[in-house]
Amino acid sequence: MPASHLPILLSLSALLLSPLLTGSLALSPPRFTKVPVDMIGVSRGIISFVCQATGDPKPRVTWNKKGKRITSQRIDTIEFDEGAGLVLRIQTLKAPQDESIYECVAENSEGEISVQAKLSILGEDLLPDGFPNIDMGPQLKVVERTRTATMLCAASGNPDPEITWFKDFLPIDNSTSNGRIKQLRSGALQIENTKETDQGKYECVASNVEGVRYSSPANLYVRGRE
Repeated sequence: MPASHLPILLSLSALLLSPLLTGSLALSPPRFTKVPVDMIGVSRGIISFVCQATGDPKPRVTWNKKGKRITSQRIDTIEFDEGAGLVLRIQTLKAPQDESIYECVAENSEGEISVQAKLSILGEDLLPDGFPNIDMGPQLKVVERTRTATMLCAASGNPDPEITWFKDFLPIDNSTSNGRIKQLRSGALQIENTKETDQGKYECVASNVEGVRYSSPANLYVRGRE
């Protein structure tokens, strides 16, 4: 082989290898982007722990209770972000069986991490004065596509509770809607230029240091313009 061809072959080899090398450098172990927090629920109420992780390859998230996979029929896990996010939802809370430490585990080929959150449950007759109360929850609503829909929510408590929203049991991330979906100062959820994908079951959640309370769910229907 002429010596003059050698640099060309070497540079071609470098080009072919570079995607493989950079691909391997991009691998990373899981890192949490949303972690569950300790919660105080009310007996026969609802609670949701939210956990999400990132990494390369995309991690899988699972939930454990006392080191074991959860099997109770009252406990649902709802996936989002292709399995890198997982909501643990417990309906009709019961003490003491649901009171526990819950562990979120994120795992990929590069590693495994975990984070824990504690659930406490209070009876309705033992709630502290400041425990959140839903004064006005969302109601069934039908809206024509492209019109604005407003789902109402008002809550009280001491300190003033923070209001968040869930749709079909998943937390609503207003930041991904380019301002189309926003939460008003009153706590209501305003959805502009409605689409079919906005149709679903909505819940507002009031939380403060004393605990967490969910509204009754309300359906939003989006119909085609006549």
